[in-house]
Amino acid sequence: MATRPAKPRTARARDLRATSTDAEHKLWAALRARQLGGFKFRRQVPIDRYFADFACVEAKLVVELDGGQHMERSDYDERRTSVLEACGWRVMRFWNNDVLENIEGVGLEVLAALEVARP
Repeated sequence: MATRPAKPRTARARDLRATSTDAEHKLWAALRARQLGGFKFRRQVPIDRYFADFACVEAKLVVELDGGQHMERSDYDERRTSVLEACGWRVMRFWNNDVLENIEGVGLEVLAALEVARP
């Protein structure tokens, strides 16, 4: 049985952006277009073998959103965070509910982390 070739990373990132959750849409609305302290964010950025939900290259900051399914995948998330950190990225994690119910607070936390990293 032949295996299907893997999708190119850009196609996979495009698919992930097209199937974003409500929380991802809401956070992206707050991060896009340099709205947060003038920092540029990208969505579904390939880093090593993973795709970061949101990444600010200038500050080497990854912002990950976790839904209920992540409660059962904590080992996977810890390994993923370790790999991203080994690649030189700082990782912030927020629950989807935090974004949906308190986008201002999430934005302030992300901005504080960005300000620390400002060159």
